[in-house]
Formats: sequence, structure tokens, C-alpha cells
Amino acid sequence: MTGLGWGIRSLGRHPLRTGLSLAGIAVAAAMLLDMVMLSGGIDKSFGDLLLQRGYQIRITPKGTLPFDTEASLPGARRLVRTLRADPEVATAGAILGSAVYARTPDSLVTLFGYGVQPESQGIYRVMAGADLAPADTTGLLLSAAAAAVLGGARVGDTVMLAGRLDPQIAAAAEDRSLVVRGMVEWLYDYRGQPSVGAVLPVMQRLARQATGDPASLVLVRARADSMVEPLVARLRADYPTLEVNSVVELVAQAKRRLSYFTQLAHVLGAMSLVVTVLLIGTLLTITVNERLGEIATLRAIGIGKATVVSQVLAEGVALTVIGSALGVLLGLATARYLDAILTSFPGLPAAFSFFVPRADTLTQAAVVLLVTGSLAGLYPAWLAARAPIAATLRAEAT
Repeated sequence: MTGLGWGIRSLGRHPLRTGLSLAGIAVAAAMLLDMVMLSGGIDKSFGDLLLQRGYQIRITPKGTLPFDTEASLPGARRLVRTLRADPEVATAGAILGSAVYARTPDSLVTLFGYGVQPESQGIYRVMAGADLAPADTTGLLLSAAAAAVLGGARVGDTVMLAGRLDPQIAAAAEDRSLVVRGMVEWLYDYRGQPSVGAVLPVMQRLARQATGDPASLVLVRARADSMVEPLVARLRADYPTLEVNSVVELVAQAKRRLSYFTQLAHVLGAMSLVVTVLLIGTLLTITVNERLGEIATLRAIGIGKATVVSQVLAEGVALTVIGSALGVLLGLATARYLDAILTSFPGLPAAFSFFVPRADTLTQAAVVLLVTGSLAGLYPAWLAARAPIAATLRAEAT
């Protein structure tokens, strides 16, 4: 019988004790898996979110992140034309974000409005209907949440948007009647955010000002990934009054903002490993002490120390493998539940995830657990190997 088979058979002698130990190992393994997914999931998810449309560079007003504040950069379309003429730039597009209002039969509804250049946009996906044409000044894009707020608006419906509202008299300085061209998913919206989009000039008139050509950010796509860092450095030199960041830098900034999640992941992951070692080590030590007579008998008939040690270690590996398999299932289930809680925090994009299951994540957790299970069996194996044969048999006989 192989060492692993012997270990599994040995565990079956005390099913209740083994079952409780496996449950504890499964919980510890699930915690380790979740913490590994959390520690690497933030930057992976945020990077994937920013790169969904392939734009590697963001240009914003100095000292801000996109849509963090009401600050804007002027001369957006002129800047975009200059960038598009750059031989290292594949394309560029300006985006304006601002609060707008929609008129309903009995009230005004607050929405978040995006002004976009549809030919070079990186913040939405068309789910139904059609995209806006670059010169379509009468078209509108709606998110599912915005459509629901507007009473189930659909493609082809007309929506009256109001901008630059005077809070004292609830009168708007700008009204626009727009036709819904498409239903879209806005990549940066938080869960349930009602958002609409129109071409940049229309949203500029509905937003802060009709002159100055403002934008919240400009997206830039380099012709090759290798050009990104040199291009960022050159743009910073060319536009010292603007903030120029690559996706890599934005991911680093987001990771610093959420560093407490990573620290928590490291602490809880280490605790889960300690719990695993204690569970496996304690169970194997009890098992070895109970079977000292059996081990001494095997040694007396010629079984070597190496065989005894390998069998005890195999029992630890068997515990780890079975417990880890259960832990993976439990970890994936709890990760989905915890992710739903964390991503419900205000201001986080709905597409963002804290727990990102990946093949390398699962492999890393599995390797760590197997090594831990093997190390946990070293002390019980040492006890089994050093047990004096004659004294142990004499004690068992009496």
C-alpha cells in the first residue's frame, strides 16, 4: 500500500475526529485562498478595468483622478487633435463628466452625464441599439439604471435633459431634447448609477459652461505598449500643468488607497496557515501517540524509520489534500459573497472586484497548503521515528 493510501486508511479509524479536523482545515484553506485572491485581486481587477478598451494613458487636471472632483481641463478638443497627430499615439478621446437632469412628467431626475467623442471612447460598451455618430447632436446613450429611473425608456424614445440648474428657482439654463440611440454599460459606474451620454459639445452645454471646451479627462492609446512610458514622460514635459498617468501608475495609486485590504489579507492569510499547521500537527501527534505500540511492532519486524516517517507525513498530506479541496469550494463561495459586500461601497465601479480567482492564485494557494501540511507532519513523524522499540512494546504489554 502506498504512503498516501496508508494515510487515508489511518484517518478512517476515527471518522468523527478526522471529520472535525478536515472541517477546520477547509475553513483555514478557504481563508487562505480568499486572502490570496484579495491581495492580488485589487490591482488585477483595476488594471483590467482601465484597459478594457485598450487606452493605456489618462490625462486629467493637475492633482486629480478622473471624476474625483469638478475640476476640468480646458481646450479639450484642441488637445485631442494635437495628440492624434502624434506619430506615437494610435488614438485619443476627451470625456466630460457632470451632473445633469432629466425632466419627467412630475419632477426632475438627477443623472450623471458623460460627454464623449464616440470615435475614440473607452468608457462604455453598447448593449442594445447603436452607438452615437461623432456629429450626432440629438442622440443619447442610457445605462439600464438610467432607463429605469426614466420610467423604462427604450431605444427610440425622446428624453428631455436639463443643465446648469438654478437651485433657488429650480430653473434650467439649458434644455435639450435627445433621442435614445442605444443602451450601454458604463465601465466606471458604481452599482445602480443612472448615467447618460451625449457627444462632447452637447454635454458641455448641459454641464458647467458652454465655452472653454472643458473635459474631465483625455484617454490616450499608444501604438505599442513599449511606447507607453516614454510617451508619458514626453507628455508630462509638454503639458506640465496637466496630470499624465499610465494605467500602471493609476493601479499603483489605487493600490495605495486600498492598502489596508492587502495588509488585512496578509495578516489573515498568515493566521490561516498557523491554524492549518496546528490542526494537522495536533491530530497527527495524537494519532502517533495512540499507535506507538503498532509503530514499535512494525519497527520490530523490520520496517525502517524512513518508512514510518513517510507514512506519518503521507497522513498529513492526505489531510491537507482533502481539506484543501473542500476549502477551495468554500473559499470560492465566500469570496463571491464578500466581494458583493465590498463592491457595494459608494463610489466603486460595479465592474471592480476585490476577489479575483485566477489559475496562478489557486496554484499558489495549493502549493503553500501542501508545503504547510508536510511541515506540520514533521514533529509527529519525528516522534514516531524515535520511539524506543523495546520500551514501547513493554509499556504496551503492561
